[in-house]
Amino acid sequence: MGLSIVILAAGQGTRMRSDLPKVLQPLASKPLLAHVLACSRALAADDICVVYGHGAEAVLAAFDDDSLRWALQAEQLGTGHALQQAMPGTPDDNRVLVLFGDVPLLEPATLTRLLDETPQDDVAVLTVDMDDPTGYGRVIREGNSVSCIVEEKDAGIDEKAVREINTGVMLCSAGRLKNWLDNLSNDNAQGEYYLTDIIAMAVNDKVNVHGIKADSWVEVMGINDKRQLAEAERALQARRVGELMDEGVGFADPARVDIRGTLKCGKDVFIDVNAVFEGDVELGDGTTIEANNVIRDSKLGAGTVVHPNCHLDGAVTGDNCEIGPFARMRPGAELDDRVKIGNFVEIKNSRVADGSKVNHLAYIGDADMGSGVNVGAGTITCNYDGAYKHRTTIGDGAFIGSNVNLVAPVEIGGGAYVGSGSTITKTAPGDQLTVARARQVTIEGWKKPTKKGAK
Repeated sequence: MGLSIVILAAGQGTRMRSDLPKVLQPLASKPLLAHVLACSRALAADDICVVYGHGAEAVLAAFDDDSLRWALQAEQLGTGHALQQAMPGTPDDNRVLVLFGDVPLLEPATLTRLLDETPQDDVAVLTVDMDDPTGYGRVIREGNSVSCIVEEKDAGIDEKAVREINTGVMLCSAGRLKNWLDNLSNDNAQGEYYLTDIIAMAVNDKVNVHGIKADSWVEVMGINDKRQLAEAERALQARRVGELMDEGVGFADPARVDIRGTLKCGKDVFIDVNAVFEGDVELGDGTTIEANNVIRDSKLGAGTVVHPNCHLDGAVTGDNCEIGPFARMRPGAELDDRVKIGNFVEIKNSRVADGSKVNHLAYIGDADMGSGVNVGAGTITCNYDGAYKHRTTIGDGAFIGSNVNLVAPVEIGGGAYVGSGSTITKTAPGDQLTVARARQVTIEGWKKPTKKGAK
């Protein structure tokens, strides 16, 4: 029997007070729906259908994926009505797992347990125990089976004392589900078709209904407003940091790190406070990330230290490099081993070979720098002529003095010395001193500029 996953994602989310559809609200830099889809794909379902509605164009544009099946819910008439929209394309011999686009923290292991512990001809609902279940539908059991789900407004004193609540996640064979959905009624105050009515139909038809408990409320919490979105963010970050600590990664304060993508760490990695990791980041053995750093889509070699207040985007380093503080590495920045990039230095689309140093106040863009090079403060590669980018080549062992302009395309030979304050527009030969300065003069009779009308 195959598996169809239907994700209900058509709601407007008015409590978000946002023009962005609720399922596109960002959690760890990805839309809520993206987290649900990632969990769904981990279950190896042969059919994933997203029921969409509010903000339809934006939702479709955000998930341009041919592997997904889409079903439009033009009118929001309840969860049962939403599921009805997905059923025409659902194979009759599949089991159907119903998820929600605003419940992003579910883990594949929990859903796998739901699937494994439910016989194919039975129905299952995912439940959870809550300290305060007020406002949620209570799960009423007879023995090990669920007999009904009682909503808060209909619950008596004994039923309100029940702490087990319904999360809405449901598993059922497609054939039975289609039949029950066809018989749903909207004869209620809201005029909506409720998915919970399926449970009563299953019990009435003598179909066994299992209540499978999730481990924690956090995993099944729904996101309805910005406060809950922030709570989910912290919960997800705590989960990710906890997984890394289990692998041996050290954190100065686990509550003050954000992982907005994938972070892979070697042994003896240490991460200080207020570090933000985005995209795919890999840290080699013994890497130290000091406070207040943003690192995106980068790979850092073993023993590398990133000092405070740096921004790395698309950077790659060798081993034992030192970066910062206040350094910026942009896409295409590649450092070999033992390279030092100091404070207020920017590297873009450049390769810096072993042991070279760019210690402070410099811009190196579109350059190929050899090994053992020393670049003085205030040096820049002038790589843009207003229309095109050009490259600068600096040979092994070159020494570039302070406040030097290297006007690309230009080559500095191996072992060359470039005097401070020079503007280099032609090749500087290796093992020689090149100086390019205008003769110093004093202008007689010069007067300081003044504003008009000033005395």
